[in-house]
Amino acid sequence: MNILLLGSGGREHGLAWKLAQSRLLENGGKLYAAPGNPGIADHAELVALDATDHGATIAFCEAHHVGLVVIGPEAPLVDGLGDSLRGAGFAVFGPNRLPAQLEGSKGFTKDLCARAKIPTGGYERVSNEADGLAAVRRFGAPVVIKADGLAAGKGVTVAMDMATAEDAIREIFAGRFGAAGAEAVVEEFLDGEEASFFALTDGSTILPFASAQDHKRVGEGDTGPNTGGMGAYSPARVLTPALAAEAMTRIIAPTVKTLADEGMAYSGVLFLGLMLTADGPKLIEYNCRFGDPECQVMLMRLESDLGELLLACAENRLASVEPPRFSDDVALTVVMAGAGYPGEPKKGGRINGIPAAEAGGAKVFHAGTKLGIDGVLTANGGRVLNVTARGATVSEAQARAYAAVDAIQAPDLFCRRDIGWREVAREAKPS
Repeated sequence: MNILLLGSGGREHGLAWKLAQSRLLENGGKLYAAPGNPGIADHAELVALDATDHGATIAFCEAHHVGLVVIGPEAPLVDGLGDSLRGAGFAVFGPNRLPAQLEGSKGFTKDLCARAKIPTGGYERVSNEADGLAAVRRFGAPVVIKADGLAAGKGVTVAMDMATAEDAIREIFAGRFGAAGAEAVVEEFLDGEEASFFALTDGSTILPFASAQDHKRVGEGDTGPNTGGMGAYSPARVLTPALAAEAMTRIIAPTVKTLADEGMAYSGVLFLGLMLTADGPKLIEYNCRFGDPECQVMLMRLESDLGELLLACAENRLASVEPPRFSDDVALTVVMAGAGYPGEPKKGGRINGIPAAEAGGAKVFHAGTKLGIDGVLTANGGRVLNVTARGATVSEAQARAYAAVDAIQAPDLFCRRDIGWREVAREAKPS
């Protein structure tokens, strides 16, 4: 079977690396990636294809006899590429446009939670600055302000004081996030520890996938502005089996049922951002694709055939496959980002030492790199590399990941040095 993977980031490098190991590619099957990146080129044939051009994407799939399309990032899903490909007869991993609003509109998700009685924080939807400021004052600080649409992980402000909250509202309605900020959601601040939980669904069957804990803030100790993610580890042991089962029953199952009942059946991966409160897990947000960099650490632990799982999901036969199996090991990834991120990152700096970093068993996923005509690898994005390693504990995986980081020569890149710090501290406590 031929597979087309769409996307160009670290998540897609992780997907390409794991898909290249799939039995689906035996007997002459080929993995294509569009547009891909220099790391993905080690596992797939890169093709120049614009996912916003639905017609060209369909034509490529027809010409190359593609049996499965895996849509990595959220924007093409929210844009309805899944609908177009399914309409042309192709198996697609990823939801159609309407259910993809779970990520495409924060307000859509909060309204669905209200209808389905899914535990989440209180909220108000606002469409102008005056209403936003009034809502913030009703909630009081601390409070959470979110641009309604897709903002590359940067449209959320957790405001611990009123001045920050009001500034966040003004920024959104001043156009900082473009169309994503046409509306905003003001939310109750939830107290607890965050964790990410993933499940696969074909619209009826639901299989739990794995858990992870991301580190969104740019600075150590979870300080500074939010980013797309500065590192992650899996599993997130703070999300115990009992809490994961509660999330399946009280959050995921009613979401899948409500969408199906309302004619928006969801097929793909559901990525839950959870707050583990004193009252149990509550939904912070949904994403309609694998997280980045959570995907990389989960796939480092996955022992099942990823291609077969994604194809079963796309073909509405998830009930016929075994649940995904994972190693008991911990995987941890450290994001190396361009100087200036999450603002304007410095680009063009040389990157050396990746083979040395991988010599000890680590895996370096490319997230924002470029290969020049001279063969020199350079930084070409905000988040540039995801340096990933496994270990029996978080502490061991962390030590191996940072040893690999230290083998890379990239003066224009920086990273947090405390990824996994909460779990490392828990592991250090006497039992």
